[in-house]
Amino acid sequence: MSEPAPARALAVYAHPDDPEISAGGTLARWASEGTEVWVLVTTRGDKGTSDAGADLNALAALRRSETEAASAVLGLAGTRHLDHDDGELHDDGELRSEICAVVRELQPDVVLCPDPTAVFFGDRYFNHRDHRVTGWATLDAVAPAAGNPHYFADQLTAGLSVHHVGSIYLSGTLEPNCWVDISPYLERKIDALFCHASQLTDTGDWFREFLRERAEEGGRQAGVRYAEGFRRLTFAR
Repeated sequence: MSEPAPARALAVYAHPDDPEISAGGTLARWASEGTEVWVLVTTRGDKGTSDAGADLNALAALRRSETEAASAVLGLAGTRHLDHDDGELHDDGELRSEICAVVRELQPDVVLCPDPTAVFFGDRYFNHRDHRVTGWATLDAVAPAAGNPHYFADQLTAGLSVHHVGSIYLSGTLEPNCWVDISPYLERKIDALFCHASQLTDTGDWFREFLRERAEEGGRQAGVRYAEGFRRLTFAR
């Protein structure tokens, strides 16, 4: 099972609803146990519709408000947004610098993000490019960048400090080595996810049951009722 709740955690994900579906139970648990939990979303969520006539700026604004509502349900400290357009996220110096700056500002003990090495899931799905890019950029922003004064030195001139993250939790992984018991927090995770109403227009009780079944699969591996699995990396100082 997982380690004790960290003092401060930062969850870095691509789209506004990704933190909830990927790690919502863990975030809710840690927040309830006193962790200062922050979410950083790298894109605007502006392409989260198949309506060819949609106002994408209005959708992005709506999805930001949905993120804030979900954050309140989970009990988080707050959210940050980088506002890159969906599908146009690049694993480059700009993105790594932006993530590094948030890590240096918030000084998290633990960072959560997508596992960028998890690409193919069975025969019907492969991982979204924004997820993969966010995962790789976050890993590089955490180590070595955030803890090394020679990376993005202008941030230090501006008043930020180097910071060494203790652990990374990779979600959506094909190689979990850590499970967090979310049994008391599963319904809060589901309620937070349903704050993203713009993305759940054709769902209902069946989708809630699907989320419970998925958490049950993790629970069987962990020996509890409901769990979320991660690949945890721990860094020595």
